[in-house]
Amino acid sequence: MDKTIKDHLIDTFDDLGSDQKKFKRKLCDRKQEPRIRRAAIDKTEDSLDLADLMVTHFTSNGAVAVTLEILEAIAFNEQAEELREKTKQMISVGTPVAQPDEVDQKPAPDDLKTDDYLTGDCPEHFSLSSLSFKDKIFKEKGEEVYKQLDKSKRKRLALVITNKNFKKTSLNRKGAEKDEENMECLLRQLGYDVVKHNDLSGNQMDEAIKNFAQRDEHKNSDSTFVVIMSHGMLDAILGINYDEKNKDVFPIEKIYAHLNSRNCPALVDKPKVILIQACRGENDGHVWVNDGVPQEPMEIEADDYVHKEKDFISLLSCTPDTKSYRHVKLGTFYVQSILKVFRKDAHKDHIEELFRKVMRCFERDESMGRLKQMVCKDRATLTKHFYLFPGL
Repeated sequence: MDKTIKDHLIDTFDDLGSDQKKFKRKLCDRKQEPRIRRAAIDKTEDSLDLADLMVTHFTSNGAVAVTLEILEAIAFNEQAEELREKTKQMISVGTPVAQPDEVDQKPAPDDLKTDDYLTGDCPEHFSLSSLSFKDKIFKEKGEEVYKQLDKSKRKRLALVITNKNFKKTSLNRKGAEKDEENMECLLRQLGYDVVKHNDLSGNQMDEAIKNFAQRDEHKNSDSTFVVIMSHGMLDAILGINYDEKNKDVFPIEKIYAHLNSRNCPALVDKPKVILIQACRGENDGHVWVNDGVPQEPMEIEADDYVHKEKDFISLLSCTPDTKSYRHVKLGTFYVQSILKVFRKDAHKDHIEELFRKVMRCFERDESMGRLKQMVCKDRATLTKHFYLFPGL
């Protein structure tokens, strides 16, 4: 398999050995924007952490450019030349580093809405499980682990809904396209075919999830992911037509209703992972903005029946009554943290441990400065350990 840009960065940092401290010190002293906080740099424990931080903060192209700049500044010209040579066919090193300012809020064209499988290569580094590790887990834990179907016979599906462009343009979610790109890539790396929808109303989200639950592919699947990224309030996700007069929302409760044992029998006894990036709050901030709307009274009638649900687990981007923040170019801290943890540890940890590590990212990371946010695990009804075993 060909190496990615991040792979080459990891190799370069490995070559530095103990001199990696010089690199980090110089990176801390870098004056050009965007800058990385010293606290974030100090928390990198190895070459993988450092490479991940560079790519997340500067993008792949920018990470190479900044790495070359630092290497030459500390007189590691040989390593700089080797990195330049290995990556010159992959990027244009002269590409400017993304600046931490806002981008245009122009609405996307109508043909942005799609419902199709996604294709394309994922450039990011990903740790894969070994067959010996999988055999060891099933030997030691047996019935405590959800079964994984053979890769050649299964058909895994994941659903990604991203609302970026709203009828009320002040609600447009700048940076949402980066979250969408990253999440699609992650799910493909985990072995899921991704069904994507963009810019949906509340009713359209309801219909999309209902149709997804009826897909025949679930019969030959062992699990599923449903990812929704939009604005939110209370226990609902905002549709693109939301404004003061039109309360266009999709109640979160309906996700579980459509995928429960009664309405989606093909997924009975199979893990169903729900990831929701949405919150409540004012839309303020310059580089970091939040995924909410001004708080106001809202009523959502409860369903008049009891759902029979099992094997769900959800991770919401924030706790009740708080905000969730998004970088206008890099996307949400929520998605960035999921990517970092899953790419590093999904090969060895089950889903609840992965979620715990994502929560830890919010507890100790200072890259958001004074802004505070804590993800929230919710509606966990898994009865066994769910290992993703990427690559198998």
